[in-house]
Amino acid sequence: MTRPVVVLNVVGLTPALLDHLPRLAALARGGSRAPLGTVLPAVTCSAQATFLTGAPPAEHGIVGNGWYFRGVGDVLLWRQHNALVGGEKIWDAARRVRPGYTVANVCWWYAMGADTDFTITPRPIYYADGRKDPDCYTRPPELHDELTSRYGPFPLFNYWGPTASIASSRWIAAAARHLLRTQRPDLTLVYLPHLDYDLQRFGPDSPQARAAAGELDAEIGPLLDAAQAADATVVVLSEYGITPVDRPVDINRALRRAGLLEVYTQAGMEYLDPWVSRAFAVADHQVAHVYVRRPEDLERTREVLAGLPGVAEVLDEPGKKRHGLDHGRAGELVAVADPGAWFTYYYWLDDAAAPDWAAIVDIHRKPGYDPAELFFDPADRFAKARAAAALARKKLGLRYRMNVVPLDPSCVRGSHGRLPEDEKDRPVLLCSDPDALDGGEVAATAVKSFLLGLQGLQEPR
Repeated sequence: MTRPVVVLNVVGLTPALLDHLPRLAALARGGSRAPLGTVLPAVTCSAQATFLTGAPPAEHGIVGNGWYFRGVGDVLLWRQHNALVGGEKIWDAARRVRPGYTVANVCWWYAMGADTDFTITPRPIYYADGRKDPDCYTRPPELHDELTSRYGPFPLFNYWGPTASIASSRWIAAAARHLLRTQRPDLTLVYLPHLDYDLQRFGPDSPQARAAAGELDAEIGPLLDAAQAADATVVVLSEYGITPVDRPVDINRALRRAGLLEVYTQAGMEYLDPWVSRAFAVADHQVAHVYVRRPEDLERTREVLAGLPGVAEVLDEPGKKRHGLDHGRAGELVAVADPGAWFTYYYWLDDAAAPDWAAIVDIHRKPGYDPAELFFDPADRFAKARAAAALARKKLGLRYRMNVVPLDPSCVRGSHGRLPEDEKDRPVLLCSDPDALDGGEVAATAVKSFLLGLQGLQEPR
């Protein structure tokens, strides 16, 4: 029997932050380490799909955390079905060589419907009256009650939003320890998101970022101990590094002013109209897929984007191919932000016309990523009090609206998505095996082969 492998996905971990996580730094000193390449866009869903398939986005199809689903005419982010990910997954490759190979997925993305043996992923309860309660989906189903009886309900409101905190990573680490103790899978994938929060809120060089690193290290320590008790090899990796930003770029507003983006209005609120817009952008941190309905509008759209301050590059078909992003789900054009800049999803020109969900945490209705969801509106001194009142209404079974998210994006201080330029901002790969890595860069597309190689499993050719 080969040793099991535990993969800790420590989101946002870079060489610059490693010194502030002493348990991980000790693992690196006693084991081996290497710089880790990433993909464009350097975002969660694209990076994870690459790690697990060994393929770039052009092949596995995960061109971002979401995209425009042309067949249904909707922008959809944060889908959960594993069938969206093309290519052979690492567990399929392993089972070709070793039937019965077992895998646990603890909160990596696209978990639902995957052929893993143990699955844990956030999944709220959506009630008929509009209320939403925190919960998780598990496979096998009985694992749900095992975990919630021990650790309480999955802390969804600490996983994302203004109250995102160490509580979510603490719960995930505890669930992973439970599986290591009770099941000892051959491969355990663990997603630890804590660094994502304060690095975006305050920037990667802030005192808050260093404090967050210390909080996470305290939760990683017992997880490393559990891996050691299971005689497992530990691999630590990150999807991207977060860099300082101070320039939000309103890409959709620019397209609207140019007459390319259209909206429709209901109850005084404006909604993006992707069906008839000549061009619109799905903003995803520092990368935006720009969907252009007709070929004759391509050049005009490119001109608008190229002239927009904060845009570093506009990729056309050859540019997408150069970056391994030439998939049918990608936009006709892909905009990449300047260092220090990032893209908002905003398309309204007056905040009074913003839809009511713009001021709440609503990752499924917004047609783009919104990091302002990490904040209580700093301009509203009653935001936290109103949140508490809304929570009280929820507990009474009444309808409520947690409209506390700012519409001013200037509070965001960290972002990611573009390819890193500085070594200190790059993802990192660590392994408890001192002979596993030689210090040379490991491409994101090589992670799958690296993990299989640790257990003597060779991918079929």
